[in-house]
Amino acid sequence: MTTFESLGLKESILKGITDLGFVAPTPIQEKAIPALLTGDRDFVGLAQTGTGKTAAFGLPLLQQIDVDLRKPQGLVLCPTRELCLQITNDLKNFSKYLGDVNIVAVYGGSSIVQQLRELKRGVHIVVATPGRLLDIIDRGAVNFDNVRYAVLDEADEMLNMGFQEDINSILSNTPEEKTTWLFSATMPQEVRRIAQKYMEDPFELTVGNKNSGNANIEHEYYVVRPREKYAALKRLVDYNPDIFGIVFTRTKIESQEIAESLIKDGYNADALHGDLTQQQRDKVMKRFRERALQVLVATDVAARGIDVDNVTHVINYELPDDVENYTHRSGRTARAGKSGTSIAIISSRDIGKIRQIERVIGKKFTKGEVPDGFAVCEKQLFGLVHKVHNVTVNEEQIEPYLDRINEEFANMSKEELIKRFASLEFNQFLEYYQDAADLNVKEEKRFEERRRENGKFTRLFINLGSVDDFNRGDMLRYLCDNTGLRGNKIGRIDLKGVYSFFEVENDVVDKVTNAFKKVEYNGRSVRIEMSQDGDKRRGGGGGGRREDGPRKRWHGGSEGGGGGREKREYSSGGSRPPFKRKFNS
Repeated sequence: MTTFESLGLKESILKGITDLGFVAPTPIQEKAIPALLTGDRDFVGLAQTGTGKTAAFGLPLLQQIDVDLRKPQGLVLCPTRELCLQITNDLKNFSKYLGDVNIVAVYGGSSIVQQLRELKRGVHIVVATPGRLLDIIDRGAVNFDNVRYAVLDEADEMLNMGFQEDINSILSNTPEEKTTWLFSATMPQEVRRIAQKYMEDPFELTVGNKNSGNANIEHEYYVVRPREKYAALKRLVDYNPDIFGIVFTRTKIESQEIAESLIKDGYNADALHGDLTQQQRDKVMKRFRERALQVLVATDVAARGIDVDNVTHVINYELPDDVENYTHRSGRTARAGKSGTSIAIISSRDIGKIRQIERVIGKKFTKGEVPDGFAVCEKQLFGLVHKVHNVTVNEEQIEPYLDRINEEFANMSKEELIKRFASLEFNQFLEYYQDAADLNVKEEKRFEERRRENGKFTRLFINLGSVDDFNRGDMLRYLCDNTGLRGNKIGRIDLKGVYSFFEVENDVVDKVTNAFKKVEYNGRSVRIEMSQDGDKRRGGGGGGRREDGPRKRWHGGSEGGGGGREKREYSSGGSRPPFKRKFNS
């Protein structure tokens, strides 16, 4: 087995990583550290998130630093505040026995005055997000003439976030003769161009296949109707009692509303998105790291750079538009050699995208069935039994209460006590999930529905789209509000940028076109027309179509929800069993 000692690291660094419990290097560390310790060649490292890239570049970087020269010698650029702080903290831990090594984190959302003060005291390594570092460079508050090593960590993420010009400006302020190390999970053309522009004959190392997924992640997908996504989310969470996961959404509004609905339904959840203040963001992340939250609902941008150990599940409430972003999402789990599960909750029209992702990550998805109520209750019951079996008893603290406890249960047999104890939680789930509907979409059922409804709908054009801040749920609601139609009269909604297509039942076409003759949206007239081919298309309920008739309810409301922006779209009506779940790490 390869050891850190065999990689060429000096004793003071080895002592620091031993204190941290490092035993054997990960594959990226094993291959990158010897190459980077030479310090004389540019480097490109491709490996998934969670594989130990920080130590792969951090340990060699620290070994190259001249501790006696209190000027910036190393520059690390990364996409987010969280990753900036994580890298800084890791480097400080690695350098524990190196002497007085000063590592300063530079990032937005915190006092620039304090950061300027720290830089002025003398710094060996600057770890920074591009935007804040440019502000500091513009103030003339840092001199990079002595920078010998520039590291671009999560390079693909920085480019996805629009930092390319910032990176160019920052690197132009560093010496030409420096050595550049680039680390990335994927290798899109933009990253390749950065490498070509700032590197000369780099040593390229790939751990795993380019753009591939972590081998320790199991990928699953569940096909449900769009309006039942929230119900499926809750059921999957309930089916995994020990889940510690991240739910990914596309929009800030959606992440906030799903989180609020989960909280209302009794889950330990919260949202992480770009509209939060830095203080709110820090509070949410602190609770998540301490496992006070069971589920974190986040957007892609907000979750970039999150490095939290032991995340068991990543759930894609919506698949990302960019397939490569799926790799970054799923990489939040199965970190540091652990295993994890990445779940996608999709409608039938997204199956093609699943196949596309499979080709990119080189792994097959398993098609799962959303568990029925009986399976959820069984899983919860035995989850409780396992917790009781494995709980640590604090003999000293509980001793004073044992006599009263024994007295309370004196008239119960062992079997009766076990049944009553297990029923405390089991009864509530049993009541909640009694007669629970099957949420899975069956292939043959979809085909039959389309066959029966063939020719029932007419396709119309509307001059509103995603640039007007509409999603499919919003468009469905907008059409219903302006026409007085119920949702079951509207079929597929095909949302475009500046316009959209939607289907309505043939007998209400005139009603729809007449309803919009004098309607305006943001100062311009709304236009409804027959689509150019004027075809009558199949139905099938896509894009937010709703079924007619009442739905089964528990505690006065339905289990399902989801799809739109209003809270009621996500809320379960009747909430989950009315208790807060305790989550033990």
